[in-house]
This record gives sequence, structure tokens and C-alpha cells, in this order.
Amino acid sequence: MTENFSMDVGRAALRLALSQTREEEQQLREHYVTQNITAIAVDFGGEFIPLMKKIIERATVAAQKQGLVPANHVGEGAVAGATKAALEQISTKALGMSVGGKIGIARYGEHLCVALFFGVGMLNLNEVAVALAHRSIPNQ
Repeated sequence: MTENFSMDVGRAALRLALSQTREEEQQLREHYVTQNITAIAVDFGGEFIPLMKKIIERATVAAQKQGLVPANHVGEGAVAGATKAALEQISTKALGMSVGGKIGIARYGEHLCVALFFGVGMLNLNEVAVALAHRSIPNQ
């Protein structure tokens, strides 16, 4: 790991979001454990506007269940805030469309990153979107 921890954690979250299979996702998670990075990935899909709240909830619950953040307002707020910030980065592209993809969440020390990778589409007209956000959170 280099001196720029937030960028390393961002790369880890993004690589997890880009993983294509559960096996690839598990291999990445095992690799990151050797670097003291805890990470998870969560799939999602549906119409963008109603799905925004569910994406934030899924990211927050998954991060708590896997021990990336504590189950309190500090942990919830960090994950929810980073997820919302990432969603805002791509919202103009996704408004009114169906989306499907994966959330990658990674943490090292005080650094927490949430990455989103998904397809935005209507019929056969698909676009791709990527977003990434960082939060600082006290060590557990």
C-alpha cells in the first residue's frame, strides 16, 4: 500500500464494483484482506429514482453486516453520505431510466470509499456510469 490511502481504498471499491462474478468478487476481497482493506460488493437494479433510497440502504446495511462500519449513526452516516454523493455524480445521466449494476465499498483505517458501476438504459439503448465518493470515519 502506498502513502495515499484514500486513493488505494477508492481503487479497491471501484475494482469490486467492476467485478463480474461472485467468484471474482470473493478473490478481490481475499486479496484486499492481505492489505488490511475490508471490502464488500452489493448488486442492485431497477428504476433509478425509487431505487436511490434502496441503494443507500443496501450499501449501509451491507457495510454494517460485514463489519466495515459500526452500527451507529457515525457508521451509517459515512456510508449513506458517500453513497448519496456517488449517486449525485451520475443522477443527470440516470434520471427517468432503468439502472442495474454493483456497489463496491472498501475501508482502510479512517478511509471509506463507495463506488458505483452500472448500466443506464431504456430498451436496447444502454449507457454506462461510474461514480466514486470518499468519507473519513474514526477507526473502530
